[in-house]
Amino acid sequence: MWFTSDNAAPVPPPVLAALTSVNEGFTKGYGADDPTLAVQTRLRTLFDAPEAVVHLVTTGTAANALALASLCPPWGAVFCHEAAHINTDECGAPEFYSNGAKLIPIAGPHARLAPEVLAASINATGESLHNVQRGALSLTNVTEAGTVYSATATAALAGVARAAGLPVHLDGARFCNAVAATGARPAALSWQAGVDVLSFGGTKNGLMGVEAVIFFDPAKAWEFELRRKRGGHLLSKGRYLAAQMLAMLDSDHWLTWAAHANRMAARLARGLAARGVTLTHPVEANILFPEWDAGTSARLRSEGAAFYDMPGADGREGARLVTSWATSEAEVARFLSLF
Repeated sequence: MWFTSDNAAPVPPPVLAALTSVNEGFTKGYGADDPTLAVQTRLRTLFDAPEAVVHLVTTGTAANALALASLCPPWGAVFCHEAAHINTDECGAPEFYSNGAKLIPIAGPHARLAPEVLAASINATGESLHNVQRGALSLTNVTEAGTVYSATATAALAGVARAAGLPVHLDGARFCNAVAATGARPAALSWQAGVDVLSFGGTKNGLMGVEAVIFFDPAKAWEFELRRKRGGHLLSKGRYLAAQMLAMLDSDHWLTWAAHANRMAARLARGLAARGVTLTHPVEANILFPEWDAGTSARLRSEGAAFYDMPGADGREGARLVTSWATSEAEVARFLSLF
C-alpha cells in the first residue's frame, strides 16, 4: 500500500522492454539519434503542433527551471501559485538557472489561481527601473492540491498574462493525468489555451526518468538548448531518454496509465468519504489529502501503508495519498479495510 508519490512506482514493462530494444549498436549522440527525432515527431502530432520544438531532460526540476529561464530575464518576475512546485520544492532552481528571476507566489484555494487575483498581482508589480519587471506566468496542471485546470480556466489565466505581455509556462509533471481527468485534447489544455512552453511529465506517469519540454512558440527554443547544455542537462546518450517516452506514447499508454491512477484515487476518495474521512481538496486526478483522527497515521503505517504526513486541523492528522499506474484495486481495498 504505497501512496507516497507516483514517482515511487516501478517502471512499466513496456518501458523496460523499450530500453532493452534501443540498446543495440551505435548511434549519434546529443539528441541527433533516431529515437529522439521520433519522439519529437510523435509529440508534435499528439499536440497538433507541427512547428513545436521538443527537447528532453531527465528531471522535472530541470524542465521547469530551464524553461522558465528561457522565458524570464534575471530582472523579471515569475507569477505562480504559492503551492507551486517551482516555489516550494525545487531548491531555488528557477532562480538559479534564470540568474536571479524573482518568484511572486499568489494565494488561491485548492492550489488554483483566480484570474482577478492574478491580474491584481501583476498590476501591483511596477514597471519602474527600481522594481522587478514582469517576466512570465507559470501554471501547474495537475496542481499540487490534486486539482485540475480545465481548458477554459487555463485560457482565462493565460489571457490575463497575455494582456500584460507575459509568456506562459505550464508545469505538466502530471499533465497526462489532467488530460485523463478532463477528457480534453492535449492541444486544448496547452497551446490552444495560451501556453507557450509545456513541461510534459513522464516520470510521474511511470517512466524511469525523462521529461519533455515543448516550445509551442519556438522563438525561445535555441536559448533553451544553450541553457540546457550550459546547465549540464544535455545527455549524450539521448536514445535512452527517447526510448522511454516513445514507450509511453505507444498504444496510448500515456493516457491509459494516467486514467488508471485517477480511477484508483477516485475509488480511494469514495471509500474514505463513506467512512467519514474528511478530504481537504476536491479529488480530480490522482492525489488525495485526507484528514483523520489522531493516531490513525501510526496505525495505518503499522499495517504497511506508506504516505506523506500533512498538517491537520482541529486535532486531526493530515496526509497526502498519491496513486499511480501501478496502484492495484487490491491495495485500495486493503487500505480502506483498515478504517
